[in-house]
Amino acid sequence: MEEEKYMRRCIELAQNGRNNAAPNPMVGAVIVHNGRIIGEGYHVRAGGAHAEVNAIRSVEDPSLLKRSTIYVSLEPCSHYGKTPPCADLLIEKQIPRIVIGCQDPFSEVAGRGIDKLRDAGREVTVGVLEQECKALIRRFITFHTLRRPYITLKWAESADRFIDRERTGGRPVILSSPFTSMLTHKRRAENDAIMTGRRTAQLDNPSLTTRHWHGRNPIRIVLDRSLSLPANLEIFNGDVPTLVFSGREAPDRENVTYIPVDFNERLLPQIMEHLYRRNIQSVLIEGGKQLLDTFINDGLWDEAFVEKCPQLLKGSVKAPDIHSPANCFIENHFGRMFLHYTNESNVK
Repeated sequence: MEEEKYMRRCIELAQNGRNNAAPNPMVGAVIVHNGRIIGEGYHVRAGGAHAEVNAIRSVEDPSLLKRSTIYVSLEPCSHYGKTPPCADLLIEKQIPRIVIGCQDPFSEVAGRGIDKLRDAGREVTVGVLEQECKALIRRFITFHTLRRPYITLKWAESADRFIDRERTGGRPVILSSPFTSMLTHKRRAENDAIMTGRRTAQLDNPSLTTRHWHGRNPIRIVLDRSLSLPANLEIFNGDVPTLVFSGREAPDRENVTYIPVDFNERLLPQIMEHLYRRNIQSVLIEGGKQLLDTFINDGLWDEAFVEKCPQLLKGSVKAPDIHSPANCFIENHFGRMFLHYTNESNVK
């Protein structure tokens, strides 16, 4: 189908903004005249021009816009944010037909852009590859509809399904290969924040940065109920903004913010509320079994990536089990099998 062909191109373009578009959604746009693409664009980074603007700017002969169709993966905005409304621009350029992948869940848009275009006499088609376009912005949708960050779990497990041996100190067991470790750093760059627990922070002393991948470092989050973690840990070095959720109040220090929560109540909903207020849309969980199990048992996760490693640990720290309704896809990266789960309970 012709419309689906151009919408797939919109989705391809949109993915180029994966690392920089947040907190805005990834969006792609294609302009077609007489069966030929004359303009393309995507939302490169937050605060910059939207996909529709970049697509229009790429058209060599603007006079063709009056006889063209623009395809866009997400409803054009109708409000003033850091940039003017895209719906107004499409009307101004007299583009007669607009094909939209999915409606914007953001409350300040939510159908208003579509209504504005139709009120201006434009032909508007909505819902082409709708599910694929929604999947493209699933983090944005989760944040604005569930009022919490999109949660991704990850861990590596041995062939006998252990993630570690019981330790009181010493070096952590390394299950990932150098290449799959690089893939982990790529996932870090694609998330706003990364979370770990007190035990993992103390035993492994991770830096939780993207040093093996090009991209921004995520905000670091650590749980430390009694403020027992040593001040010389890597996560407290001040290089990256760090949030510490604790059962006590403590003065902030350089690039480290302490947030008191009630550990006697359900912990994760409190943390999610704080992160939502800070406009953190996505969190990668790289903790130990206790932290991972807490998210799984609460049903508070959206995706999970499990690296299956050939080593036998014969250890004592069993890997977590995904037990909520979930789809599971098998992926292969760098000679390793990954189980990619999606939580069907949270699908909108």
